[in-house]
Amino acid sequence: MIFRTHSLILSSFLAALTVLPVQAQTPAAPQTGLGGPVIAGVCLMSREAVLVNSKAGVAATARLQQLTTEAQTEIVNLRKPVETEAEALRKEQAKLSTEQLSTRQKALGQKLQTVQLQAEHRGREIEATRQKVLDKISTEAQPVIASVYKAKGCGLLVDRNSVLGGNLTNDITASVVAALDTKLSTVTFNREVLPVSQ
Repeated sequence: MIFRTHSLILSSFLAALTVLPVQAQTPAAPQTGLGGPVIAGVCLMSREAVLVNSKAGVAATARLQQLTTEAQTEIVNLRKPVETEAEALRKEQAKLSTEQLSTRQKALGQKLQTVQLQAEHRGREIEATRQKVLDKISTEAQPVIASVYKAKGCGLLVDRNSVLGGNLTNDITASVVAALDTKLSTVTFNREVLPVSQ
């Protein structure tokens, strides 16, 4: 029973690792305007679309996927011997005394817990890596946003994702992506290494 619970937790974690980069790849749904007059000086931008669609964002997403796959492979390789041992224990359980079975189940539970802790740790490292690279791209994008904002004569910049409707003519997202692509076409990074205690 302990093995099944830990196995479910571990499987859930691995599934969550798979979803993270996919979510990062999904651009915000394009909004269609309701029309109306263009409001001078009011500009729109989607920070998420800038991060997802820029060359640096695409490179970061691909690298995060690679790091996630490596972490998943590591955990699967750690889990396989424990699963093999659990299967062997299931086959032998009728031959073992209650005390022997209990002792082996506890040892197996500890091994599985070690794998689970490693999986959780790798998940935290992947998340820390994702956050660090997003911060880097955001930092590089800030002066680009300011430059496009000024060039387009904006007086107010509104998050495009919070607009319910209206004239979306002054959306500067594509201009920001194009300008960011000339400044930062890729990012390189490795998985963050966190202390085990975190």
